[in-house]
Amino acid sequence: MGEASGQVTRVALVTGASRGIGRAIALRLAKDGRHVVLMSRSAAPLSDLKAEIEAKGGGRATVRAVDVADGKALAAAVESVAEELGRLDILVNNAGITKDGLILRMSDEDWGAVIQTNLTAAFVACRSAARPMMRNRFGRIVNIASTSGVVGNAGQSNYAAAKAGLTGLTKSIARELGGKGITANVIAPGFITTDMTDHLPQEVKEKVTATMAVPRLGTPEDIAAAVAYVTSDEAGFLTGQTICVDGGLTMC
Repeated sequence: MGEASGQVTRVALVTGASRGIGRAIALRLAKDGRHVVLMSRSAAPLSDLKAEIEAKGGGRATVRAVDVADGKALAAAVESVAEELGRLDILVNNAGITKDGLILRMSDEDWGAVIQTNLTAAFVACRSAARPMMRNRFGRIVNIASTSGVVGNAGQSNYAAAKAGLTGLTKSIARELGGKGITANVIAPGFITTDMTDHLPQEVKEKVTATMAVPRLGTPEDIAAAVAYVTSDEAGFLTGQTICVDGGLTMC
């Protein structure tokens, strides 16, 4: 799904791009011909990713070191992308944190931190990206949620609430902006081989995969492939949807 000769180069902003799913998404979008803006709290891993992208066939990447939990800094960074590069076509809100705990033990601080990073930051980025997308009458917004937001998960009330909130946010955006050529969708990963799942005991992984139609853990590249399609020019009739990439775990 790379850019055909003579077509405009789409600019894609990916938050939480330094590792795991975000990194895989950035690599895939760059491979598909996008100019990828890499955003994370630290610039060092982004610089390495930028170099890797540019070494693989001349891809283009720009680095933004921003803590998405800082709403003012995030809004300014998103707006600066459109100003400096002339456009912003694709926004992938991938940045997220976990602060797990049973509800009786969960502090207000742990609740608030997860909601701020996983939900409020996505709202801020979407709001900031909407205007340049409307000007060009083209936009692809993708919010990376989780199957925890679809079915819930014990010990993750804050995380599940934030990810479920992304669904309502995304559907509302889809209704508001669809007439302007902008789509908004949710990708909800299941159990993916990332830092978040590496700490799980092997018996837990085996128990989970035994319940799946495709009995394996997913890869970041599985998620990146889904993002590549929903952000493509061909996906203009797909909006307001939650796509669970989970090997059939939830059958949503």
